[in-house]
Amino acid sequence: MATTVADVMVATLRASGVQRIYGIPGDSLNGFTDSLRRDGTIAWEHVRHEEAAAFAAAAEAALTGELAVCAASCGPGNLHLINGLFDANRSSVPVLAIAAHIPAEEIGGEYFQETHPQELFRECSVYCELISTPEQMPRILQVAMRTALARGGVAVVVVPGGTFLDEARGATAPVPIRATPPVVRPSDASLVDAASVLNEASAVTILAGAGCAGAHDQLIALAGALKAPVVHAFRGKESVEYDNPYDVGMTGLIGFPSGYRAMEHCDALIMLGTDFPYRPFLPEGVPVIQVDVRGERIGRRVPVAFPLVGTVRDTVDALLPLLVAKDDSSHLDRMTAHYRRARARLDKLAHDRRNDSPLHPQFVAATVDRLAAADAVFTFDVGAPSIWAARYLRMNGTAGWSDRSATAPWPTPCRTRSGPRPATPAGRSSRCPGTAGWPCCSASSSPCGSGACRSRWWCSTTARWRS
Repeated sequence: MATTVADVMVATLRASGVQRIYGIPGDSLNGFTDSLRRDGTIAWEHVRHEEAAAFAAAAEAALTGELAVCAASCGPGNLHLINGLFDANRSSVPVLAIAAHIPAEEIGGEYFQETHPQELFRECSVYCELISTPEQMPRILQVAMRTALARGGVAVVVVPGGTFLDEARGATAPVPIRATPPVVRPSDASLVDAASVLNEASAVTILAGAGCAGAHDQLIALAGALKAPVVHAFRGKESVEYDNPYDVGMTGLIGFPSGYRAMEHCDALIMLGTDFPYRPFLPEGVPVIQVDVRGERIGRRVPVAFPLVGTVRDTVDALLPLLVAKDDSSHLDRMTAHYRRARARLDKLAHDRRNDSPLHPQFVAATVDRLAAADAVFTFDVGAPSIWAARYLRMNGTAGWSDRSATAPWPTPCRTRSGPRPATPAGRSSRCPGTAGWPCCSASSSPCGSGACRSRWWCSTTARWRS
């Protein structure tokens, strides 16, 4: 049997370490799924709705940092991917979407189920291309995968159904495409300018976000040198909160008063790997240093006089030798004391309502935190579930935090849980849908059918919780 375009695609994905693909088989995708069946090395993770495939891939990419893959058939099939792909792209996680298309010869004639995926997905991707001839494979697939990994976002490859079955003429050995993290740090002059501001300030506050993943040691070292309280954004909770004596909680719409006060009373702010969107919670009239590997994100929320383009890890490593360690910890002491009082009030709410009926959400969330496995992965809906998760689920450096706060789609907890289950060693997940999320995604909530998966539900409504 001749090597087909689909065979080349599968071989490239296999060589690149892809272990599973989320999707629903059917019509225009059959050539690809049959190649997967014959190859037998990549698992097909069947979902009940294509939207669940995109959310699951986004969750896997967020938890592993590796490229995750979803696939869907033509027309309404791949249209259903769009909500999850928007979320993945806004969350800067690497996802490859294989979007099957109508027969190539019918494109442009308003054929049955015809859409234009290469236009539809352009806004929610960093790369989106249509395969017009078999000779474009595997080059376009390789470009798509490299772009998703390098830029942290969604790449979409649109393939007409018949093209999957075309002979791959001149096919060569597959080229593995893997993440190759670079060292990215600002110029020496930029670092010196930032250090001079921090050395002169007497009350520095750090706002830390998801960009601190993999840089926990650097964050703690920086906070220690500056005697700076560390406020975390919602998406930074997983990477910032644990083993952190400088933590003063969150700020923002569902934050802690201590986090807000730490921002309000600083005379210099350093933002680490965060695109925190709520401008009213950011201080005015103080110098701001912002570190982000994507320079275009700097200064979008608050005027930034000292932009540092680089990863948090590399930038802080280069900045620390330029700092003069501070002796005065009065700002830090005031803010950590404020946090202890705020934390005690929240814990009291959970403890005092433990015997109430119906159960109150503070008690339920605190109980989930107490009973969850150390390496549990938590997913949750927007709205009230996010509040209880943020306030009562405590990170420990091994637990997972799969939030979708960038776009806040309702079906998040039910559908993203399809990703953490096969992608984590023990398949443990705990998810909290709300009143809107549950009816949107209950069709995707079947128990895990393989492996050692252990999943738990805790459902939020406005007035009461059920377990």
